[in-house]
Amino acid sequence: MVEALNNALDQALARDKRIILLGEDIGKDGGVFRVTDGLQKKHGTDRVVDTPLSESGIVGASIGLAINGMRPIAELQFDGFVPPAWDQLVSHASRFRNRSRGRFTCPMIVRAPYGGGIRALEHHAESMEAAYAHVQGLTVVIPSNPLNAKGLLLAATKYPDPVVFFEPKKVYRAIKMDVPEEPYETPIGVCSIERTGTDITLISWGAMMKDTLESANKLAENGVNAEVIDVRTIQPLDENTIIESVRKTGRAIIVHEAPRSGGWGAEITARIQEHCLLQLKAPIQRVTGFDVPFPYFKLEFDYLPSVERIIAAVDETMRF
Repeated sequence: MVEALNNALDQALARDKRIILLGEDIGKDGGVFRVTDGLQKKHGTDRVVDTPLSESGIVGASIGLAINGMRPIAELQFDGFVPPAWDQLVSHASRFRNRSRGRFTCPMIVRAPYGGGIRALEHHAESMEAAYAHVQGLTVVIPSNPLNAKGLLLAATKYPDPVVFFEPKKVYRAIKMDVPEEPYETPIGVCSIERTGTDITLISWGAMMKDTLESANKLAENGVNAEVIDVRTIQPLDENTIIESVRKTGRAIIVHEAPRSGGWGAEITARIQEHCLLQLKAPIQRVTGFDVPFPYFKLEFDYLPSVERIIAAVDETMRF
């Protein structure tokens, strides 16, 4: 995924002179996870800009650039460091189209490594996507593999409004797949059916897709045919793909690493309930993180959903 994102940024910089990258240590050092490695040397210090340590400043500068015709891509080093820029995103970036009645838009991207699974420190492993999805005017995108990471990021560079682009750091280097060298776009706001099935629908996004797909493959060995949906875009949510699948299977489990209470799985559960009540054969289940601060590395993998927890939830649902 690191290489796919780097390739996408390289192609975007080459294609559109309005695109500028901003962030702490993204130039000379290539970023914490080396996503921007080599881009400053290739495109120059005026296109790949090392900024001071100020998340609010980075996002605020990006807003100013965006409403004046540029297309900035801001990198914040970790999802847990986005809150200092919360006011800029919520009070300004998300509102310019509505505030100006369409006279101004704010075409910018805020990229951030997100989620747990790498034994990081405090404020380095949060999963707060539901909070950003609640802000009308923000689009929230979370890729799950190298192929859709490149396509979604390139699509976001042409998006007319602000995009929060969370990159699951657990799978930055854990998944390898063929990615086309030429530019391509993966549509924002559209789910992907990663595996077709008839018995149960498994819904997930980000790093948890790897475990969800592994669970589906193991379930198939025991005669359970699971359909797997990669949400990809949290907001706006492609509810039609999810609803159509659950109407077919009659069962649904949602997997995410964010805490259970108020997580985006609750929103998806509500929409399934609204549209699929008469087709449901069992209660909708959620396999999630717990309602506690993300733990330090000793307990990290006890907190995160696992293949074992997903399969246990499927077994319970199938027996209902």
